[in-house]
Amino acid sequence: MQYKAVIAGASGLIGGLLLDILLQSSEYDTVVILVRNELPIKNKKLTQLVVDFECLQQHAGDIDGHAIFCCLGSTRKKTPDLAVYRKIDHDYPLLLAQLAVENGVEQYHLVSAIGANAGSANFYTKMKGETEDDIKTAGIRSLHIYRPSFLTGDRKESRPGERFFIRLMKILDPLLIGGLKKYRSISAGTVAMAMYKQSLLNKDGIFIYPSDKIKELA
Repeated sequence: MQYKAVIAGASGLIGGLLLDILLQSSEYDTVVILVRNELPIKNKKLTQLVVDFECLQQHAGDIDGHAIFCCLGSTRKKTPDLAVYRKIDHDYPLLLAQLAVENGVEQYHLVSAIGANAGSANFYTKMKGETEDDIKTAGIRSLHIYRPSFLTGDRKESRPGERFFIRLMKILDPLLIGGLKKYRSISAGTVAMAMYKQSLLNKDGIFIYPSDKIKELA
């Protein structure tokens, strides 16, 4: 059986790598990406929908298939307005899940973050936790939530501070053992591969994967 996938956030680090995997996969014959600007990619499997996420419901009919992969996310540097930040990281993923349910999509794969907790005092982890909790109530038959720790990979934009932390984590990672393993850095490619592999399994329920588990799945 060949599947259709929909990706939101294909221009990002994880989403871009996941797109590459799906386009090369024999299991998926149709890949739809929801983008703000068309990507310089051509593939017979690929359909690019240039969308305004504020008007996502106008594209409701295209949000169907086997699996939705939500890799949407921003940063405080890119989006200093917290209300806009919340729309990107909470409102749009939730609306996407609701539209998926309406169209009978079986699976929803959400990139969240380590420490996600709706009861957190931290804006970021609280928002991520609220996003998870709200999507859990949407009615997705098979919901997979990935909580990666510090991500490594080749980003399009320059992040000097991030390069420092990548070097630092290479030193710290071996020291994080036992229950601290989930705080080790993880490559974006590992997250993308775990998402792809889990999408090939037909499992009902809600599944939450901390960073160390994501590595096992990949």
